[in-house]
Amino acid sequence: MKEAKFITVISNKRKIVLNVNTILYVLMMGRNAEIHVSGGKIYETRMTISKLEKELGDDFIKVHRGCVVSAMAIHDITDNINLSNGESLTYTIRKKNEIIEQFHEKQKNMISNLARDDIPTTKEEYRNHYRSFDNMPFAFTDIEMVFNEERHAVDWIFRYGNSALAKLEKLPLEQLIDSSFSSLFANMDSKWLRSYERATLYGEKLEMIDFSPEIDTYIKVICFPTFKGHCGCILFDISEIKFIQNSSDAKKALAIYMNQ
Repeated sequence: MKEAKFITVISNKRKIVLNVNTILYVLMMGRNAEIHVSGGKIYETRMTISKLEKELGDDFIKVHRGCVVSAMAIHDITDNINLSNGESLTYTIRKKNEIIEQFHEKQKNMISNLARDDIPTTKEEYRNHYRSFDNMPFAFTDIEMVFNEERHAVDWIFRYGNSALAKLEKLPLEQLIDSSFSSLFANMDSKWLRSYERATLYGEKLEMIDFSPEIDTYIKVICFPTFKGHCGCILFDISEIKFIQNSSDAKKALAIYMNQ
């Protein structure tokens, strides 16, 4: 993740301090700017697009007169600007090549900055770092994302895994570690890539509950950033999880959780 940078805006008569790394895009609505941040929140403020561009810095791309988008939030550019969270935005079509060139350059710089000296370099260093997870009753892995020449996440490599991961993935741990996912599973489903990319590039903590055709199992995955260029994943076979309602607030808490 990038080092934190903050901007201050007035929204709903309140002073709000926003981490620029969490801002996905800004959309002008008349004289007001809608600032869309990760997690689905929107902050409306009275500010010009040019002033916001200066505040946000070089990692944002102006895709049309009234919209700037974080390069970190972009998954790819087709007929729309497709974001890693599933949203799509329109852009000035006649400037498509210019926008794509800006995106690739910013992605290139961003990914080149993922390298850091404190990332483990050997299996033993990863094991030492994550030793406390070795005997946990849930599957855990640290994965390193693989990007292609167009700076899209296309695969990941298992750098650490515990015995529970080997059981869930139905492969020996020795075979998993330092192997890419696609080399182990020919039927790799790319739906996981966007979430892992989001966790890796702009630090979101995300949860997915979905079917994994690779292991023929319905799973729950919680992913979060670890080292630069990596994310950690906690995985569960959902058939082994039971929801317990221990109080009158449990149902309300579950409803809030699901509505998020």
